[in-house]
Amino acid sequence: METVIDVSGLRKAYGATVAVEDISFGVGKGEIFGIVGPNGAGKTTAVECVTGLRVPDRGTVRTLGLDPQRQGRALRERIGVQLQRADLPDRLKVWEALALYASFYRRAADWRPLLDRWGLAEKRDVPFAALSGGQKQRLFIALALVNDPEVVVLDELTSGLDPQARRATWEHVEAIRDRGTTVVLVTHMMDEAERLCDRVAIVDRGRIVALDRPAALVRSLAGGQRVRFGVANGFDPSWLGELPDVCRVTRVGSDVTVEGGGPLLVRVAAGLAERGLAPADLRTEQTTLEDVFLALTGRTLRD
Repeated sequence: METVIDVSGLRKAYGATVAVEDISFGVGKGEIFGIVGPNGAGKTTAVECVTGLRVPDRGTVRTLGLDPQRQGRALRERIGVQLQRADLPDRLKVWEALALYASFYRRAADWRPLLDRWGLAEKRDVPFAALSGGQKQRLFIALALVNDPEVVVLDELTSGLDPQARRATWEHVEAIRDRGTTVVLVTHMMDEAERLCDRVAIVDRGRIVALDRPAALVRSLAGGQRVRFGVANGFDPSWLGELPDVCRVTRVGSDVTVEGGGPLLVRVAAGLAERGLAPADLRTEQTTLEDVFLALTGRTLRD
């Protein structure tokens, strides 16, 4: 696969605060590449260096073969960026924003189909200030696509969107990829990354702690299965750890979770039956990318 983004040894600090430390990764042409991590992990700083919005302290970045700092003008003609935080003049109408952004590029796509694609046709003449949060978000995505970019960076793509709009947006992103555009998706929503991304880099405290296909990352954690059931006071679940292929057993209150591989549900159910136990809520769950994320970055909230 042709590499369109090549990052090596990237470092960026703001005073004493190190946002990104020794990050290296490559993005292949035509893939959806996810960058996920907790708030403040350095995700946005990394992509801002990739797009030329930030100057790295150290390391090399090549996007579409160009140096974002020395060849930024040429690069901006070929990429699109939807920022996590952005704003427009209150009285600027939706169609005026699209037409204005199109005028910035020597080669711009027809912006009119973007109105329909992103559900903005009925809001064509509505000023920016009168749009809902979700409508503003969709407008910024459309603006990132107005130059028909070869690479588009989408930072917290579905923030502020309702579940129906999120699903529709995912389908649009897949359609963007299917037309040959490379997508870099920055998100903290693990279901979004698992659904959309061909590969995912998990970033924590400014470093990449894992990089692989979502399915491979999921398989790497505890065999990919969980069995859960409720128990009464006094139940000791430690014996479950002796069952074949069981990796971990935890109890939180009245809820017991068994993690492992193989025919896990059958083995747990048989073990419980031998002890005369038949929990009514015995159930199996697949490990998700969110479980991998929490295992690698920790479950404790931090600033």
